[in-house]
Amino acid sequence: MYFVSFVVKKKFNDLPFPYHAELELEIATLTNLGSGLGRVRLPEIENRESKIENSTGWVVMVPFALPGERVRVRVFRNHKNFSEADLVAVLTPSPHRVAASCPLFGRCGGCQYQHFAYPEQLAWKQRQVAELLQHMAGVEFAVAPVIASPQELGYRSKITPHFNPPRDERPIPIGFLRQGTRFDILDVPQCPIATPAINTRLTTVRAEAHARQATYTRGGTLLLREASGEVTTDYDAIVTETVGDLKLRFLARDFFQNNPFILPAFTGYVRAQAAASGARFLVDAYCGSGLFALTAAPAFERVAGIEISESSITFARQNAAANGITNTTFQAGDAAAIFAGLTFPAADTAVIIDPPRKGCDAAFLAQLFAFGPRAVVYVSCDPATQMRDLKDFLAAGYVLSAVQPFDLFPQTRHLECVITLRRP
Repeated sequence: MYFVSFVVKKKFNDLPFPYHAELELEIATLTNLGSGLGRVRLPEIENRESKIENSTGWVVMVPFALPGERVRVRVFRNHKNFSEADLVAVLTPSPHRVAASCPLFGRCGGCQYQHFAYPEQLAWKQRQVAELLQHMAGVEFAVAPVIASPQELGYRSKITPHFNPPRDERPIPIGFLRQGTRFDILDVPQCPIATPAINTRLTTVRAEAHARQATYTRGGTLLLREASGEVTTDYDAIVTETVGDLKLRFLARDFFQNNPFILPAFTGYVRAQAAASGARFLVDAYCGSGLFALTAAPAFERVAGIEISESSITFARQNAAANGITNTTFQAGDAAAIFAGLTFPAADTAVIIDPPRKGCDAAFLAQLFAFGPRAVVYVSCDPATQMRDLKDFLAAGYVLSAVQPFDLFPQTRHLECVITLRRP
C-alpha cells in the first residue's frame, strides 16, 4: 500500500528525519483531521535553535492509518513539533480495517475513513469531540454517542467537481483535490458517497465538459445538486428539499445541509433542545431559507429568523407561506445590529445559531450576550471553532447542558455537533 505524498520543497527541513526516511511505529490515536498519530523515540538531537521536544516521543502523523496498527511509513515533512509521513505498509492491521468502497480512496482527498468500519468511525468522532471539549474549552463533559446517518454511502445530495484549464487535447481531469495537494485535480468518474441520481447525471455532465474543454481558458467548478429526486446543474435553479412534512425551496448554489436522510432527526433534536428550555419564543440567528426556524416553529408561540442575505430571507418567507406556518417572521439583519428591532423578552427566548465553519465572530457574540437569551442551541460543522466559542459562552455565564454529535458526513472526518447552553 502506498499513498502519494506532498511535493517536496526545495529546502527540506531534515530534523529530525531526512526526506523519505522510513520508520516503523504504532498508531495510538486519530487526529481531528482524520490522520493516525504515533510516536517514536529520538536520540538527543540539537535543533538549530533548541533541543527537539522528545519527552513523550516524537509525533508522526500518518493519513489512512488506524489506531492499534503497526505501520511502516515514509517521512515527507518535518515541522517544529511533529512530522508527516505517507503510509507505506500496514504490518499489523486493526480489526476494524475494512475494504474501501471507492477505488480512488487514498488518492482522492474527499474521504478519510472508508477503510474504517462505520461503528468505529462513530466511536472515534465521539471521542474527538470530547477531547476538543477538554483541550480547547477546558471542560470535562459527557458527550452523547454520535447519531449515525441512515445511509453510510450514497447520502450526499450536492457535489462540486473541479477542473483545471486544459494543457493539451487530452480529456481534462474532473474531480476533487488529490490527497496531500492543494491544486492537483484527481479525475473522479463516480463518487460513492454521492446519491445514485447524482452519479448517473455526473457521467453526462463530465462528457459535456470534455466536449467543450477546448473553449476553457481557466479552471472551474461544476455543480450537481439533488433535491426531491431531481438533479440540477444550474447554480441559479430553484430546488425543493423535503424535510419531514415540510417542503423547502432555495437556490441550488445556496447553503443547505447535504445529507437529507438524517435531516429529520437532526432538526428534530435541535427543536427539542430549544423547546426543553421552556422558552416561549425562538430566534434563528443564521436562518438561511428557514430550515431550523420552520422545523421548530410548532414548538413555540412565535419564531423570528434573522439572516444577512436578503435573497435567503425571501425564500424563508415563501417557505413559511407554502407550508402554512403563520407564527414566523423573517428579517434581513445588519451584521452590526443583528438583533435590532427584536421584541421578544430575552428571559423567555431561545436562540439557534448555525454559523459558518469559522465559527462566530466577536461582534456577533457580543450582540448575542448583550441580548442575553435564556438558552442557545449552537449547531456547528467544525467542533474546533465551536469549542473555541464555548469558552466565551462560559465566561458570559452560560452553562453547558448537552453535547450531541451527528454524523452528516460518513466516511469522512467531518461531523456536525450540537451543544446546548443555558443561563442558570
